Amino acid sequence: MLGINKERKMASRLTHGMDLRAMTQSLVALSEDNATYFASQGPGETARRLAGAFTGIREQALGLEPALGQLLGVAHLFDLDAETPANGYRSLVHTARCCLAHLLHKARYVAASRKSIFFRAGHNLAELEAYLAALTQLRALTYYAQRLLAANRPGGLFFEGDGGLSADFLREYGTLHKGCFYGRCLGFQFTPAIRPFLQTISIGLVSFGEHYKRNESGIGVAASSLFTGGRFAIDPELRGAEFERITQNLDVHFWKAFWNVTEIEVLSSLANMASATVRVCRALSLPPQAFEIPLANNPQLNVTISPPVAHTGPGPVLVRLISYDLREGQDSEELNILARSEGPRSLELRPRPHHAPRSKSLVIHIHGGGFVAQTSKSHEPYLKSWAQELGVPILSIDYSLAPEAPFPRALEECFYAYCWALKNCRLLGSTGERVCLAGDSAGGNLCLTVSLRAAAYGVRLPDGVMAAYPATMLQASASPSRLMSLMDPLLPLSVLSKCLSAYAGVEPEAQEDQEQQALGVMGLVKRDTALLLRDLRLGASSWLNTFLELGGRRPADDCSQSATETMRRSVSEAALQDHSSLPRESPKSLTLQDLSLVGGSTPPVLSSSEETLSSVPQEVNFFLPPSGTEDETTEEEEDNRENRDSLGSTFPDGFQPRRSSQGRANLSLQTSPIVKNPFMSPLLAPDSMLQSLPPIHIVACALDPMLDDSVMFARRLRGLGRPVTLRVVEDLPHGFLSLAALCRETRQATALCVERIRLILTPGAEPQVPPAPTKPRWSERSRNKHSPQTPASAASSPPSLRNPGLSQAQPSRHSGLSPARS
Repeated sequence: MLGINKERKMASRLTHGMDLRAMTQSLVALSEDNATYFASQGPGETARRLAGAFTGIREQALGLEPALGQLLGVAHLFDLDAETPANGYRSLVHTARCCLAHLLHKARYVAASRKSIFFRAGHNLAELEAYLAALTQLRALTYYAQRLLAANRPGGLFFEGDGGLSADFLREYGTLHKGCFYGRCLGFQFTPAIRPFLQTISIGLVSFGEHYKRNESGIGVAASSLFTGGRFAIDPELRGAEFERITQNLDVHFWKAFWNVTEIEVLSSLANMASATVRVCRALSLPPQAFEIPLANNPQLNVTISPPVAHTGPGPVLVRLISYDLREGQDSEELNILARSEGPRSLELRPRPHHAPRSKSLVIHIHGGGFVAQTSKSHEPYLKSWAQELGVPILSIDYSLAPEAPFPRALEECFYAYCWALKNCRLLGSTGERVCLAGDSAGGNLCLTVSLRAAAYGVRLPDGVMAAYPATMLQASASPSRLMSLMDPLLPLSVLSKCLSAYAGVEPEAQEDQEQQALGVMGLVKRDTALLLRDLRLGASSWLNTFLELGGRRPADDCSQSATETMRRSVSEAALQDHSSLPRESPKSLTLQDLSLVGGSTPPVLSSSEETLSSVPQEVNFFLPPSGTEDETTEEEEDNRENRDSLGSTFPDGFQPRRSSQGRANLSLQTSPIVKNPFMSPLLAPDSMLQSLPPIHIVACALDPMLDDSVMFARRLRGLGRPVTLRVVEDLPHGFLSLAALCRETRQATALCVERIRLILTPGAEPQVPPAPTKPRWSERSRNKHSPQTPASAASSPPSLRNPGLSQAQPSRHSGLSPARS
């Protein structure tokens, strides 16, 4: 493990220390040298595959470098400003550079060690072939980004073509092979400190998937996964293939169950043991009663705030009050009436001789979780740290989750709780002089839409919003950063689609299992105990068989006996299909030529756990299908036949990416025009609505598929003259707030969010309204062709960007933060 981390740090230094052209030239030269050497080592299988891998690396690097240079040459045109060099095009180029840097480091190591008796040919071959597959897919994404650049309107990051072309573009993109990014290459683009955690999450996910739909309780599934997931830690190729199968085929209820593992009492208690100790952590239930609140522009008039009623009718709104100090009002009888039982940890009040005075500020927090999972309990660790650092009470809203409560239920509940907090801030230990809305991911979206709704009602707006990596565009639209969902282990493409389809109300709900209801609590405990004991036996057998297989394998050069692996099929796979299990050829025994044929015209080669669900290419949409009904597609297909045919010309002659062997994705293709609602997709709100927003502070991740959501939303606000800041952290994944205690980089990024909140709570520290931006000279680009490298755009770019082999100077990424971007 120490050797792997050392290699990754060396590759990271190469990424930031060499320009693109020099890196490519060095990699090509080393690949040619290594390919020549191994080609001269005789007819051995390992030597032949090593020579083929280096030949493939050379070919992909030479094809990738001009395309990356072209994207980098125009990437600055899509930045918020010169101090904020961030958008999906830059992120895609950086990710490709990370892959090239790793291959360069590996090629140097092979060239220096290939004659040593300690050279592990099989291990290095597996890693080279994995990164070659990743480089091939990154080259395909680069061509897709060029296609977006040519088809988008000038200055836009989101694909806004006609419906037919958009659906076909995203369907074609969704057929790409993804498993290579979830095996040996998992998280290569992130900081080295975060990668062991991502590996643990991926192993837990595929193990959890084996026990899904057994009707076990959460602790039972987690315990069973712990004892039966050993082989996924040993075999990265198997883990990657299973990860792809799970993300592509299992429904939103699986992700809801997996993400809610952190809600288990034992795990949440362990997490809270390492967090700050607070005096107040109370779970409250706000009764569904209408109340009045003064209008912001005329306090003499009131507006009635009705309780949430969408989908499920009136019901209480659950919230959690967190405060580092016990302040006046927080133990009042009036608040005690609202307290809800949460076991022994529902009330953490300790007797004190006196109360701290009410704070002048209040933070209202809305948690993330893809609109479908988690509660404030999962976010308690960093919220307690916030309460300690800021010295203000925090009210976190536990809104109802999709698919059981789709849009607009969550928005109604969050707005109701926001207005209740404004009216009853004295009970929360605050005078309410300064109020900040803060949220991450889906919570960031809700913070923005609650502010829009508050403006529409005429009630007091928050003094500012801190939105961490928010989703502002929930429409079916691709962007350069969203292309990276192909490789993101926390936000895969199909998972985004399922979660947001559920929030829009088009994801079918699963019927509750009658057997589970009939068992009751004690029945579940007895059954889970029996299943756990059985899984212990199966787990021990699985580990023993795995080690016996590893010890009995013959060298790769010996081709007299084909390497076959028989693996026990998971219950979740059996639930998806009813085909018989057959022995499969291991990915480690496939030749480079065999791997290149996966998804081609010949039958795909499957790993030991893969089964083809359908030979038809999967129909996948990025989030939700565009407006229109499926019955109206016949005439549309005729009108857009030429556009669909042009998708094949996205790639140059002689290049084809690797295709997924998982068949048709299990995704909803229904229509939901509600995604254009500005209270669901605030990026689509008209200017008149955005003009009413308070100061917005956005903290985004450079490698997040949602990056373009933040950039485009900030650009819209900046264009309207509204106060907005955008800070972009480097080398961290989506959801870093939940990983705040993991490493130095996540702690620094979390501190940045706290600093943005403190800026909102400090009177007179609001960001200055920027001057009206001057329009870029987009007219110089051809409107009908949108060439990504027209003479006009080349002439307007800095000299370092005009050269396709040179990259613009980037800030140091080792700190986890980019320079000040206020």
